[in-house]
Amino acid sequence: MELTDEQVLADTRRWIETAVIGLNLCPFAKSVYVKNQVRIVVSRARHLDGFLDDLDRELELLKTTPAEQVDTTLLVHPSLFPDFLAFNDLLDVVDEVVEEHGLEGVIQVAPFHPDFQFEGTEPDDITNATNRAPYPTLHLLREDSIDRAVASGDSAETIVERNLTTLRQLGAQGWRALWKKD
Repeated sequence: MELTDEQVLADTRRWIETAVIGLNLCPFAKSVYVKNQVRIVVSRARHLDGFLDDLDRELELLKTTPAEQVDTTLLVHPSLFPDFLAFNDLLDVVDEVVEEHGLEGVIQVAPFHPDFQFEGTEPDDITNATNRAPYPTLHLLREDSIDRAVASGDSAETIVERNLTTLRQLGAQGWRALWKKD
């Protein structure tokens, strides 16, 4: 049974609220999320070209929309990229698309995937959870927003170290417990 857009959106919001904000994996997320400045878009593209068209539209929207209205976008596809390595290979193309739009240094893309794995880690290493989402997701972030957030808080390196510590303390069992439906 194919998931509905509503279910994909609900699962994505739950992940944002439980992990990203709840575990403070991104200390900048809460302020834009509570102001409804996070756009979540479910792509239903049937192939890579269609997904890249969706990416084009979202990059153009961010380019032409003030941050006060849409600060960041999550482009989610629930079924097109089941294999993490194939999704990871896509990231080079995504960087080229950002550059083609003249947004290099303006928009940064952060990847999330249910099977995300950092180079040099084992698949079950809990630290991979920092980049695990319910569905393959491209997070399109404005560099200005990142710069402002970092200027008013911790450095990126401090955040990464804190996240690794948080996840190691939580452990795999604690991570799984977060996702049990009540």
